[in-house]
Amino acid sequence: MKSNGKFSKIYLAIVFFILYAPIFYLVVYSFNSGGTMHDFEGFTLDWYKEVFQDTRLLIIVLNTFVIALLSSAIATIIGVLGALGIMYMKNRKVKNSFLSLNNVLIVSPDVIIGASFLILFTIAGIKLGFSSVLLSHIAFSIPIVVIMVLPKLQEMSPTLIDAALDLGANRIDVLTKVILPFISPGIFAGFFMALTYSLDDFAVTFFVTGNGFTTLSVEIYSLARQGISLNINALSTLIFLFTIVLVIGYYFINQRNNRPRGVNGN
Repeated sequence: MKSNGKFSKIYLAIVFFILYAPIFYLVVYSFNSGGTMHDFEGFTLDWYKEVFQDTRLLIIVLNTFVIALLSSAIATIIGVLGALGIMYMKNRKVKNSFLSLNNVLIVSPDVIIGASFLILFTIAGIKLGFSSVLLSHIAFSIPIVVIMVLPKLQEMSPTLIDAALDLGANRIDVLTKVILPFISPGIFAGFFMALTYSLDDFAVTFFVTGNGFTTLSVEIYSLARQGISLNINALSTLIFLFTIVLVIGYYFINQRNNRPRGVNGN
């Protein structure tokens, strides 16, 4: 048993090394004064200065975060309502059908989803740009929120709702004071997952961006095709650090929500 435990730790260490070694390699060479991805010549912050001095790139960063925050917020609201609707459906066949449709969107290849949105927007006459990217990000984020919220709804005992109704609470009070507080960890998880997916998405966004509007993932791809430049490393490092901050923030929020409360709720 001990040897199996040791083997598992070694295996995990190898897996994490394979996953994170390229990222750390990219981060280290973002400080290389030599301007190449080999022969580290010295420490410099010039590549980061170049990123912050590029006005066009800063506008793209702003566009990316606006899209991510807006799409995540809207998708969270719709996803929570969708999860509630699925959870309390009485017809089991219809309920399973909606669950299956939701899961299909999660496992579908991004290329197929992106091409589908492109065809849809073209037929509907929607101009490719901010609106098309926002709508597509909302659409692929909703199933993620539903998947994160549903388990918390399934954990909630029906007696909580019955007790609230018996004490005189109306349906809105039950939703706002019983259900939503109970499933808040799932809501936060869904929001942060949707935010991460939106910031990270390339395939879908690549199909639905138009002239004059782009996001960081598409811009980094375009820069990388032009050749190796360490400002790409600097930009990617900043995105990686921001993602870590998001994960840490979600961890502490989740820990606070799961902390046992006293009799007075403190």
